[in-house]
Amino acid sequence: MVGAGVLGLPFALSQLGWGPGITVIIVSWLVTFYSLWQLVQMHELVPGRRFDRYFALGEHVFGSKGRFGYWVIMIQQLIVQVASTIVYSVTGGKSLKKFCEILDPSMFEEIRQTYYIIFFVCLQLLLSQIPNFNTLKGISLLAAFMSICYSMVAFGSSLAKGLEHHPTHYGVRSHTTAGITFDIFNALGTIAFAFAGHSVVLEIQATLPSTEETPSKVPMWRGVVVAYTVVIVCYLTVAVSGFWAFGDLVEDDVLVSLEHPAWVIAIANLMVFFHVIGSYQVFAMPVFDTMESCLVQKFKLTPSRSLRIVARSIYVALVGLVAVSFPFFGGLLGFFGGLAFAATSYIIPCVLWIKAKKPRVGSFHWIASMCCITLGCIIAIVAPVGGIRTIVVSIKTYKFYS
Repeated sequence: MVGAGVLGLPFALSQLGWGPGITVIIVSWLVTFYSLWQLVQMHELVPGRRFDRYFALGEHVFGSKGRFGYWVIMIQQLIVQVASTIVYSVTGGKSLKKFCEILDPSMFEEIRQTYYIIFFVCLQLLLSQIPNFNTLKGISLLAAFMSICYSMVAFGSSLAKGLEHHPTHYGVRSHTTAGITFDIFNALGTIAFAFAGHSVVLEIQATLPSTEETPSKVPMWRGVVVAYTVVIVCYLTVAVSGFWAFGDLVEDDVLVSLEHPAWVIAIANLMVFFHVIGSYQVFAMPVFDTMESCLVQKFKLTPSRSLRIVARSIYVALVGLVAVSFPFFGGLLGFFGGLAFAATSYIIPCVLWIKAKKPRVGSFHWIASMCCITLGCIIAIVAPVGGIRTIVVSIKTYKFYS
């Protein structure tokens, strides 16, 4: 649950300011915690049947007359998973570059960031041949451990930097009304991106054993509670310490702002690199499955190792091309956070809950769901605008494939 988006939270605070920034993080945590509970409860909506995909649940809830809703959910989920793999490709390349430059500046300083991203993509070409979710257990465990470790390193290093010398200005980054407005939009998307686990939660729950006496929602919810406790601790500590240490000059990836102690920052960036290697596969695996199912069922291709190699390699290569072309971490977080993650984490679970459970108008679950939907719609509308603007500003000083 703790993804690379945590490293962008200090940047989001620098766009919102202390009070609004912390408030948005806490509110987003509460909203997505609630919507995640809804998904876990709906996994076994029908006795004897389990919905291991967002769009499978949507198909059941909307029924044969609601095919439009089904396709919206399916496309939205795929966008989330594709967006995650793009951002993780950029993050993996940037983190490896930072690690190598700290390790030996004279040797690695002249190597373009593009090559580091390509190296990360080549690793994913190999790992993408892993058959299914069950074989990802080891990689997923390593990724989870790495994410907690680099979050704590970012917190500790930022705290040390702040105690040594912290800035006196904690306003917002922009100084014009338009700039402040667009930065707020981008920050909302960045924070939404940080809560990205909903798109794969049903597939993870589907790997758990389930009986009528002990349905999978019982152990799954215990896991979610633990995970979300870790999430809020990591998110608030990294966001607050990073903004406190660097003020409104913090980079879109807080580890890029940190320089000392060099060996600690190098290790933290290496941890990020290992983390996104595993996270990439967690989000890519559902795309692979959907893609291969489509090729077999719609185009009548024979399931085989050759089909898997070709289809997955093409996907990884295309994602890598986008990452190499637009390696703007902060802008991508804001853009995809609003375009995709706001729907899967804030809106769709509540819409499905209202449609399936039909809570009484004015009841707690009806009010809570409507509030979540409203917040999600606001983020989905404004965040992509802020993300695009951040990317456009970055492009002005960026040389493509540099």
